[in-house]
Amino acid sequence: MKNIYLLFIAICIGLTACKKDEIGNKVDASYQKWRAFKKSSNNSYVYTAYSGSIFGGHAETKFTVKNGNIIKREYLSGYYKPNTNSLIVTTTWTENEGDLNTHGTAGHELLTIDEIYNKAKTVWLKVDPKKNDIFFEADNDGIVSTVGYVPNGCQDDCLTGLNIKEIKPL
Repeated sequence: MKNIYLLFIAICIGLTACKKDEIGNKVDASYQKWRAFKKSSNNSYVYTAYSGSIFGGHAETKFTVKNGNIIKREYLSGYYKPNTNSLIVTTTWTENEGDLNTHGTAGHELLTIDEIYNKAKTVWLKVDPKKNDIFFEADNDGIVSTVGYVPNGCQDDCLTGLNIKEIKPL
């Protein structure tokens, strides 16, 4: 009986390690794709981060990065009409290089893609996998599209991390 218990623990530890290794491999491969894109675009690009709720709320922040520095942040938020794809925009604003980060907590955090990968590796993907579902997806031609974690049992809008719907050269 003791051997079965030890085998069960070993399997559980192994599955957790495998999932961590799988995510780490995905991050590494995605980071290599990012480095190639970064070089080809002269580290100048636009990306759009977004968040949403199953109840219809939606917000997105479009970042413009030139030579590795954020020079513009555009924000919109609103809600989707029930049972439609029609977004009713309630708030919009734009910040430029001289006034970045002046709209309080509205909008996604000022992060370049390099900073997103760094935060992924040092914060978002380091949480306890027993207490959180951990995510890393690279649906933007191999570059990060979703990264972060959701505490076990959370039902809506619980991602600590980032969703990115588009990355394109400037």
